[in-house]
Amino acid sequence: MNKIDEAKQILEALGLPPEQQNDRSALILLALCNLKEKDKWSKAKAVSMSVVGNKENAKYEGVMRFIAEHYNIQYAENSRETFRRQTLHQLVQAGIVNHNPENPDLPTNSKDNHYRLSPEALKVIRSFNTGKWNKEIAFFRENTGLLREKYNEKRELRKIPLKLQDGTELHFSPGKHNEVQIAVIKEFAPRFAPGSVLLYVGDTVKKNLYLDKRGLEELGIPIDKHSKLPDIILYDNKKQWLFLIEAVTSHGPASPKRIVEMEEILKNCKAGKIYVTAFPDFKEFKKHTSDIAWETEVWVVSSPDHMIHFNGGKFFRPR
Repeated sequence: MNKIDEAKQILEALGLPPEQQNDRSALILLALCNLKEKDKWSKAKAVSMSVVGNKENAKYEGVMRFIAEHYNIQYAENSRETFRRQTLHQLVQAGIVNHNPENPDLPTNSKDNHYRLSPEALKVIRSFNTGKWNKEIAFFRENTGLLREKYNEKRELRKIPLKLQDGTELHFSPGKHNEVQIAVIKEFAPRFAPGSVLLYVGDTVKKNLYLDKRGLEELGIPIDKHSKLPDIILYDNKKQWLFLIEAVTSHGPASPKRIVEMEEILKNCKAGKIYVTAFPDFKEFKKHTSDIAWETEVWVVSSPDHMIHFNGGKFFRPR
């Protein structure tokens, strides 16, 4: 295993998210350890370094210059913000690196801004490939924590909860698309599909956030093709109506092409099918009017008491 791959392994063990387990982050770690390709990890040193550096007049050697000189990988100077925002900030948050330890009061635009390995991280890194590694990494993780877990906790806090009638609580990722989906379940369903039950709803992060496998199978809806299903499926058992709803914030209304695809997927489903496209507002609706199929319905979150019917041979009823 080469030095870059070993550095990636260390970053993973120290709890960095996947986005910071790449070559760039590995090289930054190696620079901050002042390690060349043939050096042993036990020889790592905590050296204060700037991002770019300039051997003529800079106070600190630069991470980018170290990488170019010792690993023969050139990064353009305009990559400095990527270094800061996509790796160094996360290393600081993870307790692996300290920002401006020699002068914490430096302004953010100072040419003397610098980074240095924390004493806790240095101790762990020096133990890599030794018998002390497992003990040191366990101690670091217990006392400093894992950044990926901290990030996950923040994501959980930002999620939007929704409780279904049966008490099931769903947690949607934040975002406009999921806000429309929540509105469909909370506002559309009671008005236009009263008594219906939720069979499926996706999420921008977790595709099958809620999936009633048994209910879908009983209706002849193939579970293995759930990736092609609409955003939300509601079923009215009394009327035997199936509501197939697309939540649209940028693309994907119930277009003629989409209807043909859905009819093929649902060819074994005997329930009456009602296709609905839900928009957050009329501004978004107007962008897609030419793509919406006839004999489908449109519902707009900002006007929840009304429906728009794209008429054909039938009115609001199954196709």
